[in-house]
Amino acid sequence: MSWTILLFACSLVLSVLFTPLVRRFALARGWVDKPDNSRKLHNVPTPRVGGIPIILAYGASLSILFLMGACCDVAVNEHLSVRWGLLVPALIVFLVGLLDDLITLRPWHKIVVEIVAALLAYSWGIHIHGLLWYPVPHYVELPLTVAWLVGCTNAFNLIDGLDGLAAGVGLIATFATLFAGFLQGDAGLVTATAPLAGALVGFLIFNFNPASIFLGDGGSLWVGFMLACYGVIWSEKSVTAASITAPMMALSIPLIDTTLSIARRFLRRQPIFRADRGHIHHRLVDRGLSPRRAVLLLYCAGGIGATFSIVQGAAPASTHGLLTVLFCGLVWAGIRYLGYREFALAANLLRQNTLRSMLQSNYSLQAYGESLKAAQTIEECWRLVRAVAREFGFTYVGLRLAGHKYEEQLSSTANADWVLQIPVSDSDYVLFKHQFERSAVLAISPLADLLHRSLSLKTREFEAGVVLASGAIDEAPLNNAAPSVQESLSVTAS
Repeated sequence: MSWTILLFACSLVLSVLFTPLVRRFALARGWVDKPDNSRKLHNVPTPRVGGIPIILAYGASLSILFLMGACCDVAVNEHLSVRWGLLVPALIVFLVGLLDDLITLRPWHKIVVEIVAALLAYSWGIHIHGLLWYPVPHYVELPLTVAWLVGCTNAFNLIDGLDGLAAGVGLIATFATLFAGFLQGDAGLVTATAPLAGALVGFLIFNFNPASIFLGDGGSLWVGFMLACYGVIWSEKSVTAASITAPMMALSIPLIDTTLSIARRFLRRQPIFRADRGHIHHRLVDRGLSPRRAVLLLYCAGGIGATFSIVQGAAPASTHGLLTVLFCGLVWAGIRYLGYREFALAANLLRQNTLRSMLQSNYSLQAYGESLKAAQTIEECWRLVRAVAREFGFTYVGLRLAGHKYEEQLSSTANADWVLQIPVSDSDYVLFKHQFERSAVLAISPLADLLHRSLSLKTREFEAGVVLASGAIDEAPLNNAAPSVQESLSVTAS
């Protein structure tokens, strides 16, 4: 216990000493983050290389401990071989983050370097052997471990959006890991996490709102990578295959935020790496919380996750399922509170069976497209267009193709309709009507594109030869005749 307190105190003091020095040096060199009144709301240019004093304090405190020698017992030395091996990949992660702070790298450049660092960590013995309640096959350990390390590394980078947020959440997760090391009797894990906790406490003095220095990509990536590695070491000491869930709970805030960000951008068809104002901390600020209160609230949430992780790691295996379900329930309630419209809309689509309907609509359109391609006469084309209209619930359909006109009232109604007109050529078109009260057509754009392409080709085929058509309206105007054909699809209300 004495060397743990010494490591923590030494790292804290060194962090407090190094941080102002690094801050002044960064200001002199112009290594600052400038406000943009959009996502960067700080008032003045602020240094963004806070990872440097944290790493210096961390490394120096460990070096001092081992130089003292007498303060370190044999058990610590025996358990630190893997931890020392992690310093090389961790340094690589820090350097790529620092380089991004200084010159801005592309996201994929950082990802590639992080994967290399994760592979090095794997070679030093960082292996995930189980997921939830199941051990994983040996050939799955490598990709699973790499995914975990890279995911956690970037999760801390993404959550670093408010003063003190990433460093504080990282500190809470570090204390959880440190406490787990005590419970498991893992002297190496305790020795590795104690100086990290001290360095983060010292740095938070300058990083909490209003911050005079930012963690930066170098610091956030490094902290995320180290905690991800220590989470795997923590899980290896647990007696159950469900052990990885405990570190996941300790790191739940950044992991949930990253998962939500990826899901949101996927649903909205946005690039995964594009920055936006949809992160958890942004949502809390948008709901009226001050940045400081939003950070404190997320500290509380992180503390709850850390508490669950410690209980999960220490509780009997028979209770793990109940704890996991309870934790997931709290997460679900929190996401509901944040009020993401993307997920609410997606849930409504699933509840209304809209996804299956869209799949069926697009499947039907492909079949109609193949049939239109094989059609030999205008009459065949008309029968297919009429079948499309019936399947999609239109109340009226009209077709003008190669000088022939067709129309049919599919439903008699006095209600107002909206009109869909699809140009086929300068003079040919397809005309649909649909009631406002009925369910909306789910595939208007694919439908319009299919009919435009298919019938345009048929028009050229029919005009190039002699075509016989039966059932056409010979030059007679359509009932409720459509407006003149436009160059593009038009939808109007009548």
